[in-house]
Amino acid sequence: MIKVLFADDHEMVRIGVSSYLSAQKDIDVIAEADDGEEAVQLALELKPDIILMDLVMKEMDGIEATKQIIEKWPRAKIIIVTSFLDDEKVYPALEAGATSYMLKTSKASEIAKAIRATFDGQSVLEPEVTGKIMSKMRQNNVPILHEQLTGREMEVLKLMAEGKTNQEIANELFIALKTTKVHVSNILSKLAVHDRTQAVVYAFKHHLVE
Repeated sequence: MIKVLFADDHEMVRIGVSSYLSAQKDIDVIAEADDGEEAVQLALELKPDIILMDLVMKEMDGIEATKQIIEKWPRAKIIIVTSFLDDEKVYPALEAGATSYMLKTSKASEIAKAIRATFDGQSVLEPEVTGKIMSKMRQNNVPILHEQLTGREMEVLKLMAEGKTNQEIANELFIALKTTKVHVSNILSKLAVHDRTQAVVYAFKHHLVE
């Protein structure tokens, strides 16, 4: 069961989303907060698996609340759920330590899916957020690691994400096992990761695979 804390200052939003999430067999909304200060207090006290965090709240906003929670509990997994997509909200929220970023226009089922993915170690970002991040990286001349991958390496990475072994990848692409191993090694090097699991996490985080 995934334990969730939901922080939002709109009661109707909390009621609606919490009702849907609580109806899921694998999700339990264990507490709700209507401001940032209460969110920090409950998060550190209850240590939920996932924290759904609104950005604009009274007393303390979601960015500051996220920052305080991560400073005191670095392993916290926080999903921003907001109406805002402007740079002044997106970047500070992610820099504060949020793992995922969703919009309130998302369906409740999509939020539930994001909760499960974030719980499993993935980062879920709205396509618009991903675009903003990529654009900012290009403007700052920060290299986007996966753009270094060749077409064949992208094929291999996608098959890795499907859980296929090197031999299965070789069979599917009609290439030698030794060649597959070289591709995997190149992928790990180019993505600056240490193992296959980290490469797959990278792929999901950057929406290279579905």
